[in-house]
Parts: sequence; structure tokens; C-alpha cells
Amino acid sequence: MSDDVAVFESHRPALLALAYRMLGDLARAEDLVQEAWLRWQGRSVEVDAPKPFLLKVVTNLCLNELDSARARREESRGDRLPEPVDLDDSSIGRVEALDRISMAFLVVLQRLTPAERAALLLHDVFDLSHTEIARFLKRSEAACRQLLSRARGNVAIERPVLCASPEEHQSLLRAFVRATGAGEIGPLLEVLAEDATLVVDVGSEGKRVGRIRSAGRPVSGARRIAAFLAAVRRESGERRDMPVERTLNGEPAVVFVRDGRPTAAVLISVADGKIRHVFIQADAARLQHLGPLN
Repeated sequence: MSDDVAVFESHRPALLALAYRMLGDLARAEDLVQEAWLRWQGRSVEVDAPKPFLLKVVTNLCLNELDSARARREESRGDRLPEPVDLDDSSIGRVEALDRISMAFLVVLQRLTPAERAALLLHDVFDLSHTEIARFLKRSEAACRQLLSRARGNVAIERPVLCASPEEHQSLLRAFVRATGAGEIGPLLEVLAEDATLVVDVGSEGKRVGRIRSAGRPVSGARRIAAFLAAVRRESGERRDMPVERTLNGEPAVVFVRDGRPTAAVLISVADGKIRHVFIQADAARLQHLGPLN
């Protein structure tokens, strides 16, 4: 293995983790990391510090991607969710700060501008200085500090949902799946926080379950969520999808499977012993890295 290949491969997991967090899409992230490899291989200058150099390349590729018309349409969807990933099965590998790759954290990232997203990740996750980030983003250090401050303010709002123990998280998830499967409003209200939100992503084309179409935007409030899920359960008829417990984005999750293929992934965030957010990813294109499942 040449030195160039060895150096790049040693940083690939970090580069993929950055691109995945920026884009919320593993396949797109993998494509951009591959493009970064081509640029690394074809560089015309000596690089004394490969990691910052490669992080800058991937950051700029992500910002360009997020500026594309297609990406802007996707990002503007109120029901868009990141792609759930199994860290052990993906090239991202294990990460030390699991709360920085949880579904709740990624959803918060999506609410930030691309530049705010980059500033937060580069500084708080990848430990780069304000000087380096300013050079990456082609802005002044003062501007980058402002970007970081605004991004941290948004993340701080959701900080309580990133602190539940795995045992509490899994217990509430199981209770939620049981209640949803039975279409029981009472048990759902017992596990949902009063100000809970539900996001169901069925893809940009939309989909119906019986007579009920995708919500299209977050559903807010425990009672509205419980009524929505109970109605979907009534309209969907006999349940054919089997729930399989998985660990996705470092947290307990449930993947529903039909004929060996995933049809939906359910992830939650927890605060103060209740479910604060429910994330249901049912876009087939964003489930491809989870299957086939037996």
C-alpha cells in the first residue's frame, strides 16, 4: 500500500463521519469522500498536515453539494430525516461522542445553515481552531465565531434529549412500539412527553397508508401524535411487518422488516423519562444500508 493510500485510509472514517453529519445521507457522503480521494491523489503540493487538508476538501465538497438545487429542495422538506446507520456495519466505525451522531443531533444539524453546520462540527467534533475554520469557510474569524455561537444555541435547546441511559431509552422505545402496534392511545400518552414531536419521512414523493397520507411536516403534541398513529394503525389493516431491534446511530432503534427488507426505522429521543421526539424513516432510498434483514 502506497503512503498516499495509507494516509487517506487512516482518515477515511473521520471524513465519512463529517460528510454524513453534514448531509444526513450515507451514500452521498461516500461519494464525496471518494471525490476527496481523487483530489488527494491528484494534488500538486506537499501536505504536511493531511487531516486538516482532507477535512477542508470534504467540507467544501459538502457545502457545494448542499448548495445544489436538488439538495436545497430536499433540505426544505419539513418531513425530511437523515438516513439511519448502523455504525458497526458502515465505514464510519465507532465514534467516541455518540451523542454527536444520534438522530436527535442530526435533526438539529439540519435546522442549521450549511455554514453553521460546518463550523459546529469542525470546532466541537473535530477540534479545529477558529483560524483553521475561517480558512476553510473563507470567512473572518469573527464571522466563524458567530456561526459557532448560533449553532451551539440551537443545539443547546435539545441538549436534554441527548442524556438518557441506553436502558431507559430502550424501555421507552419498546413501550412505544407495542402501543403503536396495538393502536392504543392511552399507552402512547403514557410514554410521550406533552410537547413531543413526530416526524415521518416517506420520501419526496409521499405515500399513503390506507386513506392517510404522510403528515408532510412534524406532528406536535402527545395527543395529536397518539391520534395520528392510532388512525394509521386502523387504516393499515393486518400488520405484516416484523419489528427487529437494532442499534442505529449509537442508540436503540426498531427496524420493521417485510420479506427480508426494511420498510421503516423507528428512533426516539428521551428527556425526563418521556419520549421527546419520534423519528420514523420510511423512505426506501434511505433504508438501503440496513438490509437485507432476516
